[in-house]
Amino acid sequence: MSEIFAQFLRLFTDLDTLLQEFVRDYGVWTYGILFAIVFCETGLVVLPLLPGDSLLFGMGALAAIGELDVRIVALIIFVAALAGDNLNYRIGRSIGPRAFSGQFRWLKQAHLERTRLFFEKHGAKAIILARFAPIVRTFAPFVAGVGAMPYWRFLLASVIGAILWVGIFVGAGFLFGNLPFVKANFSKIIMLIVIISVLPIVWSWWSARRANATKESNRRA
Repeated sequence: MSEIFAQFLRLFTDLDTLLQEFVRDYGVWTYGILFAIVFCETGLVVLPLLPGDSLLFGMGALAAIGELDVRIVALIIFVAALAGDNLNYRIGRSIGPRAFSGQFRWLKQAHLERTRLFFEKHGAKAIILARFAPIVRTFAPFVAGVGAMPYWRFLLASVIGAILWVGIFVGAGFLFGNLPFVKANFSKIIMLIVIISVLPIVWSWWSARRANATKESNRRA
């Protein structure tokens, strides 16, 4: 178990070396591993902490040095993201409002509530914006299904979000990942991507906490 946990941590702290090991040990099956990670992060609400943004950047960087085909990487990630979104939407649709009842212990209510507030603030475009926010992107399709968002609207937003996500992060890795400065500071850049990705969640949490504190203060006054 400790070995599995150590390897999981390397997704955040030593991603460049880990990806190179995947390519060396698994060859073409690396594409399958990539598909599985992106699909699980997007499609399974019990796995919201997988490294999506940094993984895409890292795969783009490997493609830049010829280890992988960038066209296949982009296609694999796009299909995985879209398939995961649709699975998550269908699960949410089947469970419905019961998701917020607390009877499903595998659903973290704090994440669901945060995503619900995200939807209230941004409306239908929340699906596109959520693609760039860890944890929220995992729960957004699920909450869209719970809220019975029309499928055609959800699918359009999911496609647009996936295209932008792949284009920005894989494209950035492909264009800049082979630069000497980036290669020399790859782990630091990956950590920076993780931090920047999490900032919207922190800001949302802080804003909600401040709003609740203001309401409580007004109520007592």
